[in-house]
Amino acid sequence: MAERSFAKEVEQLRIGAGEEFRGEGILAVTKALLECGVGYVGGYQGAPISHLMDVLADAQDILGELGVHFEASASEATAAATLAASMHYPIRGAVTFKSTVGTNVASDALANLASGGVNGGALIIVGEDYGEGASIMQERSHAFAMKSQIWLLDPRPNLEMIVKAVREGFELSEASNTPVMLEMRIRACHVHGRFKARDNVKPKMSLAEALETPKRDLNRIVLPPASFLHEQEKISKRWPAAVSFVKERKLNEFFGPADGNVGIVLQGGMYNGVMRALQRLGLADIRGNTDVPLYVLNVTYPLIDDEFLDFARDKDAVLVVEEAQPNHIEQAFGAMLHKAGIDTLLRGKDPFPMAGEYTGAVMLSAIRDFLRDHAGGLLSDKDRAPNEPEAPLVPDLSKVVPPRPPGFCTGCPERPIFAAMKLVQEELGEHHVAADIGCHLFSIMPPFNIGASTMGYGLGPASASAFNVEAKKRPISVMGDGGFWHNGLSSGITNAVFNKHDGMIVIVDNYYSAATGGQDIPSSRAKNRSRSTSHPITDAVKGVGAKWVRHVDRTYDVGKLREIFREALTTDEKGPKIVVASSECMLNRQRRERPLLASAIKEGKRSVKPRFGVDEDVCTGDHACMRLSGCPSLSVKTLDDPLRDDPVAAIDETCVGCGNCGEVADAAVLCPSFYRADVIHNPSGWDRFMARLRTRVTGWLQRRRDASRLTFSAGAA
Repeated sequence: MAERSFAKEVEQLRIGAGEEFRGEGILAVTKALLECGVGYVGGYQGAPISHLMDVLADAQDILGELGVHFEASASEATAAATLAASMHYPIRGAVTFKSTVGTNVASDALANLASGGVNGGALIIVGEDYGEGASIMQERSHAFAMKSQIWLLDPRPNLEMIVKAVREGFELSEASNTPVMLEMRIRACHVHGRFKARDNVKPKMSLAEALETPKRDLNRIVLPPASFLHEQEKISKRWPAAVSFVKERKLNEFFGPADGNVGIVLQGGMYNGVMRALQRLGLADIRGNTDVPLYVLNVTYPLIDDEFLDFARDKDAVLVVEEAQPNHIEQAFGAMLHKAGIDTLLRGKDPFPMAGEYTGAVMLSAIRDFLRDHAGGLLSDKDRAPNEPEAPLVPDLSKVVPPRPPGFCTGCPERPIFAAMKLVQEELGEHHVAADIGCHLFSIMPPFNIGASTMGYGLGPASASAFNVEAKKRPISVMGDGGFWHNGLSSGITNAVFNKHDGMIVIVDNYYSAATGGQDIPSSRAKNRSRSTSHPITDAVKGVGAKWVRHVDRTYDVGKLREIFREALTTDEKGPKIVVASSECMLNRQRRERPLLASAIKEGKRSVKPRFGVDEDVCTGDHACMRLSGCPSLSVKTLDDPLRDDPVAAIDETCVGCGNCGEVADAAVLCPSFYRADVIHNPSGWDRFMARLRTRVTGWLQRRRDASRLTFSAGAA
């Protein structure tokens, strides 16, 4: 069950030539793939291209009609290796995954693919997850493209250019026998627009035809002596072919006046930001007209020497707008100017900052400073003043708004796992905990503060491998079910079994690849028409030789989890102690159950929804429950009672009724102030009778209690 369904939107994929396509960038990429006669598509979900996988999954019928094969790959390496189908056969293939971590995982397959080259077009759509909104370390794809000689497209972020990049990307790949990367930033993935569609095209050769008439070109297999010739072929044939193609098709673009004493060279993906900055400076309009010459690199690798030198030759200074580090493009252009003996001043990471996302404020400031230094006449008197103090575009909210670290969602089944782990560590002392990529990584933040490292997706247990030594405490490692199937089974579990690792490994099973949007994985419990699911993780770990395996099928049972963790950390049994903790991702569960509940209530069916609360009279106000939960729905409330100064715990309306707060309070022997109340919609006659009975009994008990209370009259002496 993915984060959202594109079942309605994918119907647009059927439109033909001359019709207008409207939608967001991800859907436009899918339409362009079909128009280009792609034969197969693979990939691994991850920001910001998770939705591309979801679109393809929802478009199974359309893909089937065209004879296009689609797979949700087990990892980025699997996806990249899929492109081997384009090595010997004239079949166009595309894969997609998150970069740069996904590119790193896929590096072995991509390096071999780039070495041997391709026959059919091979397109790698990488989601460039960079900047303040990123979920990974701050790196970029450009270095990998240079390393393996894979051409890199970075189109202007509008639908027409994105679709053109897909079309030209396949042709560039075929013209140069080289795989091509198409870089998609977060905003480009979700930008909305329109373009004139073409008819969908069936693949020139089907995969079935390739199987029935196999071909083999020994020169494309990476094995000496062919591998030594591949490097020469890249430089002597493929590179010139790519440069020629880029120049002839005019994939890079020039905007603005033909001459001027300054110019701006920019990555295609930076175009909207640059134009917005120029517009605010009065040097461009909303139609794309600019007073400053622009050289837009829709192809950022290979760079075209002639185009750049012609652009820079008669200018006093050129600004390179290149987001992130290292500044590969700026360095390359600097070398071009030096070799050509051109004294044009090249600027880039000055005035731009050395690192960080090029937000609107950063872009405006840097371009203004550049123009002040080299073309002050273009600016208005206000923008020309070098020392004019500027009001901040936004107030410094960090001084008035408390920090809000990322955390688990309301009702998340992973929260009780770390509550139990914290309770065990209260008994046995602090342990070294190796964390992992996924939702469970939020355990490193308050209130749990659990986790010492994260080395990669599915690498939690592997990152504790060095601690397989005799000691008074055992290491703990964590990984999710998505990471487990990605590579954790081999790199973590099998490695631990093989090396007789004596630590505890917790596999967090929430039924989905939850952190990437809720896509199904082999251990998902849901039925999936195109994939095989319901494969228990416990069977897999036992299959590679694990002996000490425990399974908890309801993570909200904090007491049970605590006992299992204690046993794993204290038992005399050797070898890895593996705990599989399972409960469905609450977000996906709510997406499935809420519409069903609303429909049932509307139809007049009896429906029961649990709600939890805190008894104000019982709560002591020490808030220990929050320090072991951190649920957003568990907050504090100030009472009207003048004798009670401390606020008490309170559960707000966002509660989803998971029961974690009460379970934690019980397991930690905290105050018994939590209660459960079932809200019944469309109650039956029996429900109404029982409600009246409970009200009468409760009322009688309350009156009896009040009658026995010691009271004082107002006039007593």
